[in-house]
Amino acid sequence: MSKSLLIVESPAKASTLKKFLGDSFLVKASVGHIKDLPQKKLGVNIEKNFEPEYITIRGKGKILQELRAAAKKVDTIYLGPDPDREGEAIAWHIANELNDDELSKKKGRKIYRVLFHEITKNAVRKAIENPLAIDENKVYAQQARRILDRLVGYKISPILWKKVRRGLSAGRVQSVALRLICEREKEINSFIKEEYWSITANLKTAEDLPFEARLHRIGANKAEIKNESEAKSILSELEGAAYKVTNVQKKEKKKNPIPPFITSTLQQEASRKLRFSAKKTMMIAQRLYEGLQIGDEGQVGLITYMRTDSFNMSSEAVNETRNFVADRYGKDFLPDTPNYYKSKKTAQEAHEAIRPTSVLREPSVIKKYLEKDEANLYELIWNRFVACQMNPAILDSTSVDVEAKNYTFRATGSIIRFPGFLKVYEETIETTSESEQGEKEGILPPLKTGDMVELIMIIPEQHWTQPPPRYTEANLIKELEDKGIGRPSTYAAIISTILQRDYVEIKERRLHPTILGSLISDLLVENFPKILDVKFTANMEEELDQIEEGKKGWIDALNDFYKPFSSDLTLAETKMRDIKKEVELTSEVCDKCGKNMVIKWGRFGRFLACSDYPNCKSTRPLKGEGEKEGGSEKLPEITNEKCDKCGAPLQIKIGRYGKFLACTKYPECKFTKPISLGVSCPQDGCNGFLVERRTKKGKIFYSCSNYPNCKFASWNKPIPEKCPQCSYPYLIEKRAKGGETEIICGNKDCSFKKEIA
Repeated sequence: MSKSLLIVESPAKASTLKKFLGDSFLVKASVGHIKDLPQKKLGVNIEKNFEPEYITIRGKGKILQELRAAAKKVDTIYLGPDPDREGEAIAWHIANELNDDELSKKKGRKIYRVLFHEITKNAVRKAIENPLAIDENKVYAQQARRILDRLVGYKISPILWKKVRRGLSAGRVQSVALRLICEREKEINSFIKEEYWSITANLKTAEDLPFEARLHRIGANKAEIKNESEAKSILSELEGAAYKVTNVQKKEKKKNPIPPFITSTLQQEASRKLRFSAKKTMMIAQRLYEGLQIGDEGQVGLITYMRTDSFNMSSEAVNETRNFVADRYGKDFLPDTPNYYKSKKTAQEAHEAIRPTSVLREPSVIKKYLEKDEANLYELIWNRFVACQMNPAILDSTSVDVEAKNYTFRATGSIIRFPGFLKVYEETIETTSESEQGEKEGILPPLKTGDMVELIMIIPEQHWTQPPPRYTEANLIKELEDKGIGRPSTYAAIISTILQRDYVEIKERRLHPTILGSLISDLLVENFPKILDVKFTANMEEELDQIEEGKKGWIDALNDFYKPFSSDLTLAETKMRDIKKEVELTSEVCDKCGKNMVIKWGRFGRFLACSDYPNCKSTRPLKGEGEKEGGSEKLPEITNEKCDKCGAPLQIKIGRYGKFLACTKYPECKFTKPISLGVSCPQDGCNGFLVERRTKKGKIFYSCSNYPNCKFASWNKPIPEKCPQCSYPYLIEKRAKGGETEIICGNKDCSFKKEIA
C-alpha cells in the first residue's frame, strides 16, 4: 500500500509522468472528461437552482472501473488534469466518483489536486511535494459556463429547427463571433469606393545613386489628389522643375522586444507565420506540453502550459535565458535587468506565459526528434521567449524632403544599427490596406540639405479606398480578445464550431459568412439582442471570473442571465421569421411540369423547387449557391454525361466517401458511377480509371474505380498529363518535405520534377 495513484486526463501526459515518478506511483489517464450533461436532453433542472444532471460519458464506464480498481490499491490519490477550469472540473468529477464507495469512506483515503504548469522532472516533483485541495470556485465557474452554453444551445436550437430547418444550432459565444464576421461582411458590401491618386518621383543624386520620394505636401497642405485630371495638372506644373533637398532628419529609434506568447498571440502568430489554424496550433502545442521522446533524455515536456493569458515568467526560466543570451549572442544583447511584461487585469496570474521548459533545448538540436509541424511551432515559441529577454533594436531612421516648385516629396528610410532582439525574432505585422502600409521605406543614399537631385521619371498611380478586410483566424482571435469575448481555452473551439456548422467558410485564408450563417446571425440578433450583444458577452466572461475568484455565486449569475433570456425565448417562438414558410417566386420554369420554380431552404442551403409541390417534387440547384468550401457537400450539379441504364442526364452528388455521378431520375433509376480523373489505373491488367474518394474521417485519397477487385490507392493526386521527359501517361502532384508542392512523374524511374506555387 506504499504506492500512490496519479490521475491525469491524457495518456501521453501519463506516459511522460510515469518515467519521472518511477515505481512508487501508479499513473492513469481519464482521457478527458468522464462526466458531462446528457446529449439528448437539457440536463439542467432550472426550477431546482439550475441543478445539473451529470452522467458518465458514453465509453468512459470502463475507464472509471479501471480508476476505481487502481484507487483501491493506494492510500493517496493525486489528481493532475490541466491547470485550468476544465481540468479542475475533470478532477472534481473523478474525486466524486472515487469517494463514492464504502471502502473510500472507511479508509479515509486522501485525494489531492496537483498542478503541472510544465511537464519536467523538477516541476513534477515540486507539484507532488506541494499538493492542493480542489478549487471549488474554479469548478463552479466551469459549471456555470457549461450550463449557460447548454441553456442557449438547447433552448434556441429547437426554434431554429422550427423556423428554418432541422439540424441547426446556436451557441452563446460562437454566435457573437459569427455576428462579428457577418457585420464585417455587411460593412464590405455597403462600402463605397473612392478614387485617389499618388505621385512618385524616381530621383538620383549627383553620384547616380537612385531613390524614390512620394508627393507629400502641396504648399502647406497635405497632398490629396482625387482624380486623374488633378494628377495631370500637377504633372504639367512639375515639367522642367528643379528638385532640391530642403530637409534631412535623422533620428535614432528604439524597437523594444515583445512579450512571450500567451494563447491568443501564439494562435495569431502561428496563423501568420506557419499558416496553422487555431485548432491545429493548440493540438500541436498540447503534444509539446505533454511530452515527446527527445533522444537519450527520454520523454519530456518541451513547453509550459499553453492555455494562458498571463505574461508571468519563473525567475529560474528568466535567469537561464539571460545566461544563454550572454553566452550565445554576447553581453551587448543582454539588458542590465530582466525584462518583465504586464498582463491584462483579467489574466490568470497563477499561470506562466508560454515558454520552452528549458532554452538549452535549442530547436536546431531537437528538431530531428520532432515532426515538422512540432519543430516549427517549438522554434516559434523558443525564439519568442529568448527574444523577450534581449535588448531593444536600435534603428537609424531618415526622412528626406525634396522640393520642386510648390510641391514637397518625401523619402523615408531606416537602417538597423544594432539588431538587439531582432537577431532572434521579429513579429509578423499584417497590413490590411494601402493606408496602413504607408510610404515605402528603403535604404537612402547620403543626402544633405541644399543638394540638387535629378528627376529620372515621375509616376502617377491610381488607387481606390479599400473596405475593412474580412477576418483571418488571427484577426478574429485578436478581436475576440480585445473585446473580452471568450478565454484562452475557447478561441480555437469558437472558430472550429462556426466552421463545422457551415455558418462560415474559409476562402484565401479569410473568414466568409455563408448565406446560412448570415441568415442565422440576423435572426439571432433580431430576437436575442442581449445574448448577441458583444458587451453583454464580455460582461458574462467577467462574471465567470468573479465566480472563480469567489466574489459571486454561480446560481446568482445563472439567475441573472436566465430571467431576461426566458422572456426572449417566449417572444421568439411567435415573432421570429418563419423561413420555412417564406417562398421566393422566380422566373425559372420547372422541367417536369412547366410551372414556376421557387427558392427554398434545404439541408445544404437554398435551392430551386417546383411551386406545385407536393404534386411535383422537381428540384435543382440555385446557381452560385449550395457548395461548401473545400469540396464538401453541395446541391446536385447536372453534367453532360448520360445514364447507362435509362439515358437521362447524370448529376454530381456527394456521398459519405466523396463525389460520384448519379441518375437525375432517382429514385426511379438508381444508377451511379464514380467520377473519372482522366487517368487510367496503373496496375497491370486493370481496365479501371482513377477516382477521388474520401476516408471515413474526410481525408481525400485516389483509388481505382474497380475497387474492391483492384486495390490500387494513393494519397497523391494524379494529373492527366504526359510526362515531358519520358512520356509516361500521367503526372503526380505531391507535397514535398519542405512544405512546397511539386509535380513529379508517375513513373518512379523518371527524375522529372517541377515546383508549383
